[in-house]
Amino acid sequence: MKKIAIVQSNYIPWKGYFDMIAAVDEFILYDDMQYTRRDWRNRNKIKTPQDLQWLTVPVKVRGKYLQTILETEIDGSDWMETHWKALEQNYRRAPYFAEVAAVFEPIYRMNKYTQLSHLNRTLIEAVCTWLGISTKISLSSDYTLVDGKSERLADLCSQANATEYISGPAARDYMEAEPFSKRGIEVTWFDYSGYPEYPQLWGEFAHGVTILDLLFNCGKDAPRYMKCAGRE
Repeated sequence: MKKIAIVQSNYIPWKGYFDMIAAVDEFILYDDMQYTRRDWRNRNKIKTPQDLQWLTVPVKVRGKYLQTILETEIDGSDWMETHWKALEQNYRRAPYFAEVAAVFEPIYRMNKYTQLSHLNRTLIEAVCTWLGISTKISLSSDYTLVDGKSERLADLCSQANATEYISGPAARDYMEAEPFSKRGIEVTWFDYSGYPEYPQLWGEFAHGVTILDLLFNCGKDAPRYMKCAGRE
């Protein structure tokens, strides 16, 4: 039995993204997909005393050219210091800021990234290490890609020797079951509901923020507020 998920990389994603990673045996970053503007690929939210704030990685978009996430280049490096200062300013009062910052500050201040996909993967893997998630993370470009939206996903699963494909619930609206069933692959839907609240700075609780919010506030207890708590 082998469970697979195939999802585009996001910038410092929310906790649900990491629960899906923890739920599978291999997590394929689907960065051969088209880069989409004003999406989670290059931005995420943090909490501040004023309200939620976007942290956005500037990228180069080639006009109307349909570039993939893998092809998307980061525009400059000044944003790295800006993002870290925003995290420091708004989370330095959090109980585990110093402990978590020791891991993530070097990523922001000691490296220069040119590709969005590489940046996202680096941060995703650092969070997985912190949470104790040992799932194999690979790229869709590691595999052969066929045509057809559902056909491609099913074929990726087949190449990875999957017996079960776990998908986000939004895909119910467009994903076809037949390419999976003909390969003997079961499709199941991940459930993002039922998350408990955790101690959080700055007013009304918000679930849909970067995982770093949870790490800064809860440290190694973070899995207690996730679905991955208790998993090996």
